[in-house]
Amino acid sequence: MITGAGLGLRREMVDEFILDGVPSSVNFLEVAPENWMKVPPKLAHKFRALTEQYPFVCHGLSLSIGAPAPLDLGFVKQIKLFLDTHGIELYSEHLSYCSGNAHMYDLMPIPFTEEAVSHVAERIRTVQEIIERPLIIENVSYYAEPGATMDEVSFINAVLAESDCRLLLDVNNIYVNSINHGYDADAFLEGIDGGRTAYYHVAGHYRQAEDFAVDTHGAPVIDPVWRLLAKAYERHGIHPTLLERDFNLPQTRELVAEIDRIHQIASQAKGVKESA
Repeated sequence: MITGAGLGLRREMVDEFILDGVPSSVNFLEVAPENWMKVPPKLAHKFRALTEQYPFVCHGLSLSIGAPAPLDLGFVKQIKLFLDTHGIELYSEHLSYCSGNAHMYDLMPIPFTEEAVSHVAERIRTVQEIIERPLIIENVSYYAEPGATMDEVSFINAVLAESDCRLLLDVNNIYVNSINHGYDADAFLEGIDGGRTAYYHVAGHYRQAEDFAVDTHGAPVIDPVWRLLAKAYERHGIHPTLLERDFNLPQTRELVAEIDRIHQIASQAKGVKESA
């Protein structure tokens, strides 16, 4: 069972964690399965050693759940094998697409339309049948709203309801989108169907201008995002929370300090709920 606070595992961390162990305040690790399904045998052996000792979740990159092209069912079956091999129960993906005539190494926004809701929900149900687990979808950062006839919250809630899947609530993406699209982040939290939340993400971003932020996962989490996480706990409950850091990796002790901040916010939220 996944609980507490987690950290995204990068290859640079593997040898340290094999030698010294995963820091005690890190309760679980997250990986993109695409980055670990086909690795050299020596690295695969080290990775298996970690998955045998520590709880893991998977956060995919290339399922392309919103693409117009047919699902790559062979790839989905590879994902299931990976999850089964490593005993991983939680598999999340982005509510976006990354493929058309070819694979695009970026996450493109799905049009917020009723037609897209039906299209995505059908594909989610297909994936869930194959992997024999819920598919957990993540609210994504996006920089344009092509052809939208619904707002973001209504679109996400409709996909959750029609597919009967679960939610990975990315708090940093809410904050980034609130800057780029001029909406109220607290209102987003109030409106989203947080009862389906499986776990949370927090991360850092790059503020390019007063009205433009880029979701980079390459910097420390800032105070407004921490405050938003506390509000998410208050509104939708305390669920496992993953710290994303994909590049500009600091020393492990700096990442652990942010992990400790997650624990602190969760403890404070729990105290508030118990005293209410």
